[in-house]
Amino acid sequence: MAYLNKVFLIGNLTRDPELRVTPKGTAICQFGLAVNRQFKDESGATRDETTFIDIEAWGKQGELVAKYLTKGSPAMVEGRLKLDQWEDKATQQKRSKLKVVLDNVQFLSSRGAGGGGPGAGAEEGVDQTAPVERHSPPARGNAKPAAPAPEGIDEDVPF
Repeated sequence: MAYLNKVFLIGNLTRDPELRVTPKGTAICQFGLAVNRQFKDESGATRDETTFIDIEAWGKQGELVAKYLTKGSPAMVEGRLKLDQWEDKATQQKRSKLKVVLDNVQFLSSRGAGGGGPGAGAEEGVDQTAPVERHSPPARGNAKPAAPAPEGIDEDVPF
């Protein structure tokens, strides 16, 4: 029998991420995500339903979330469901809570959306957790000039 525990969510952070560090030095970041769903009810009116989900990010992923995301930031979260169970000290009742343990995050803010706000500098739909190599353009000092285009060829190509 095969098993699958995988969750993909796109939404906005409901609060600023809270970063803590374990005694062994591992980062843990906790934040909330609001995910909206739009549907039509029996009368045909459009309604919105919002679901609030607690997210837990460990290690480097958690550090990146805490560094680059703030309340209201849009993000795509990939992770797995985890059920936490404990006994309430005050009432002695058993409690439980379902949350998502983050495996991967994509920052969805774009440079054009509000300037230097949350996620500034992030590119839309790009996985901001992966290392990005940036290369500077080659020096033009000794470069040969480009050869002129042969006659009869249209330089204005539509693609």
